[in-house]
Amino acid sequence: MPTFTAITTLTGKTPAEALGEAVETLTPEPEGVGVFEIEDGSGLWEVACYFTEKPDHAGLALLATIHGAKPFAISELPETDWVAHVRRELSPVVAGRFFVYGSHDADKVPEGVEALLIEAAMAFGTGHHGTTQGCLRALDRLANDGFTGKNVADIGCGTAVLAMAAARIWPNPVLAGDIDEVAVDVARANVAANDLEGRVHCVEATGFDHPDIAEASPFDLVFANILKGPLIDLAPDMAAHLTSDGYAILSGILNEQADEVVAVYALSGINLVHREEIGEWTTLTLGK
Repeated sequence: MPTFTAITTLTGKTPAEALGEAVETLTPEPEGVGVFEIEDGSGLWEVACYFTEKPDHAGLALLATIHGAKPFAISELPETDWVAHVRRELSPVVAGRFFVYGSHDADKVPEGVEALLIEAAMAFGTGHHGTTQGCLRALDRLANDGFTGKNVADIGCGTAVLAMAAARIWPNPVLAGDIDEVAVDVARANVAANDLEGRVHCVEATGFDHPDIAEASPFDLVFANILKGPLIDLAPDMAAHLTSDGYAILSGILNEQADEVVAVYALSGINLVHREEIGEWTTLTLGK
């Protein structure tokens, strides 16, 4: 089955979201629409759609004009077995004591590591991205320094790899929340695959806004591997939900954005403990 993509950019979140909604009214309908901020300080947002039928070029052009966007770049993708492709491309990742792997590499798990299974079909957040790797290394560093997480939350958990890593090394339950329903389903599947059911509790939540999270708060460790904008917005809530001696491990931050995030969190009484750059991404460990 052929797959087509249509991608454009425009300025501002509200116009981008409006365009994303408008595209969904086209015939044929897109199978998926994503609206993302381009984290380069330009103020631009990307609207990306994919179709399993040839899209309406004229309709897309009209919507782009109406909403002040650049013309959609439309491409037909070659047919690809993406799971097989991911299996070929993604080798196991070592981050401190953690070994993140797919089931196709189960025979490569060495002795003496904390192994985390993430299926190839659920590749985002496997540990190959510098942000996830940085968070795992920050967790390993805290544990090596003698810290024990008694009440841990993973905000914007994705595959739940960070929540599962904390549950692997400490005996206490971990809460994992994500705004996306599909991500929560993926997280639950990974928790089951790693025999961590009952240890990692996954909920659909925007930030800390969920009854289970409110009941479990305050936390002595919170992961938030998201993006600069949401991280900045989260700062006051982070301060409200951290214990007086708690830590926050933050990523999804481009290297040039890190100072701004550090400054914003300092205003909420959460200060820099450690920072690490992996490629173009920075991971921050902050303490209250």
